[in-house]
Amino acid sequence: MKESGTRCPYMKMWKRNITNFDRAKEFYGKLFNAEVQEMPHPEYRYGMLPGDMQNGVSGGIVQGAGFEPSDKGPLIYLNGGDDLTGALSRVETAGGKIVLPKTSIGPNGFMAHFIDSEGNKMALHSMN
Repeated sequence: MKESGTRCPYMKMWKRNITNFDRAKEFYGKLFNAEVQEMPHPEYRYGMLPGDMQNGVSGGIVQGAGFEPSDKGPLIYLNGGDDLTGALSRVETAGGKIVLPKTSIGPNGFMAHFIDSEGNKMALHSMN
């Protein structure tokens, strides 16, 4: 696979397993000040966060049989914008829990970890 620009050519989309679609939709909507768009699916409730499916990575939430939230496994880093402080400040008011506050990772910027409204461990990243 040929790499284009500085984007990772190996990841296209991510999904977080949830148990309460409306609660998770509200959580991620508040976290990013954006609408989570419900997508039609014959077996699941599925919602997409705003993203660029043609040129970048996008993600969403999914509720259905076999989709169980977890704080274990791969850690997904979400784009915290110019400074993740804004999104991080909305985690707890939206129903989540901060488990690692904004932390410097040197020349690679900053990160923070949180548990979302469904019990999934997630992360934010920004350069400032």
